[in-house]
Amino acid sequence: MNRQSPFANLTPVVKNLLIINLICFLPFIVLSESKYQGLIVNNLGLFYFDSPRFRVWQILTYMFLHGGWEHILFNMFALFSFGPILEYAIGPKRFFNLYFICGIGAALFQILVQAIEVHNIVGGFTISQPMLESSYLQFGGQAQKLYDIYSTPVVGASGAIFGLLVAFGMLYPDLELMILFVPVPVKAKYLIPFFILLELFLGFGQFGGDNVAHFAHLGGALLGFLLIKFWRYK
Repeated sequence: MNRQSPFANLTPVVKNLLIINLICFLPFIVLSESKYQGLIVNNLGLFYFDSPRFRVWQILTYMFLHGGWEHILFNMFALFSFGPILEYAIGPKRFFNLYFICGIGAALFQILVQAIEVHNIVGGFTISQPMLESSYLQFGGQAQKLYDIYSTPVVGASGAIFGLLVAFGMLYPDLELMILFVPVPVKAKYLIPFFILLELFLGFGQFGGDNVAHFAHLGGALLGFLLIKFWRYK
């Protein structure tokens, strides 16, 4: 008896997004981490708009880079699990728009939050000569935080994925989902708000060692919510 491939029912947009993300992950596999950071991430990852490394195209390209196996596996598993159902429900064109609008919106929301953080430190949204170390040292105890905002890139499709999760939860609130380490199914209308509240807690908590762009996730989630409302889906 022939077994059907688990990829046989993939919808076209989801299939192409999976392929593109996996192709873009190949340099991470082939190159050392330092070379990957230098050649790829520093040009295509998303930097704060006043950073010397910021380029306009990063608002789009950052979505196709990932910082490790765990990062890409989580995002692609979510896309594989929820994407086809959504694409069937709203059609390929709107699914394509949903994914990219949420991803770009996540990038802009992340930059907005960074701008607020910079303003709280320096009293403005930019600093003079951000390529010089002395430009950060003058702000004393906030110097490291300011430097991290300017020098740390954001990568990953998580903002777009969170937009898909919110859209899924709005369209299928009573669908029961299984998640790791939880032995019972949980309805989408409970599970997805839990993830959003967790991102809010982690984002405002700013715990040491946490380098996840939680506000990018929240930006993508917000765009997913607004798009489903705007398109009048129930």
